[in-house]
Amino acid sequence: MTTATITLILLAAGLWLLAWRRHDGSHVRGVQAGWHTLRRTLFLLIIAFIIVGYVNVLQPQTLVQNFIGPESGWQGLALGEGLGMLLPGGPYVVFPLIATLYHAGAGLGPAITLISSWAMLGLLSITFELPFMGWRFTAVRWGLGLIFPLLVGAMVALLS
Repeated sequence: MTTATITLILLAAGLWLLAWRRHDGSHVRGVQAGWHTLRRTLFLLIIAFIIVGYVNVLQPQTLVQNFIGPESGWQGLALGEGLGMLLPGGPYVVFPLIATLYHAGAGLGPAITLISSWAMLGLLSITFELPFMGWRFTAVRWGLGLIFPLLVGAMVALLS
């Protein structure tokens, strides 16, 4: 078991205990809500892990190294930012995929640009952000968000 797994188990057990101590059925409703979330996302997780498996098996090392490898420069950073914006899903989908690309030869700078771009610029988030926050907020955040992943990746590439 990894540290992350143990931490999550302890956190879930602690929350279950807090809910159980309320004596209002919260501990059961919490498990039911978690089960419903799992049912909604299970297919996505399975497909994502199958994709990660194929990327692992196919090992497009030359392709990865040419486009987002350690020597890819600004082109690799820009491509990492673009790919990061397009990645759908949450951390359980994105991190295994980026880890596979990293192990297949992606440079540290482009890989960190990819993660930063996904976190800051995921295209799916715009559909939620615009209605709640408006055009001005979204434009300012995206304007800055386009700069930071590139800067972070460039700093990492210089330091590594």
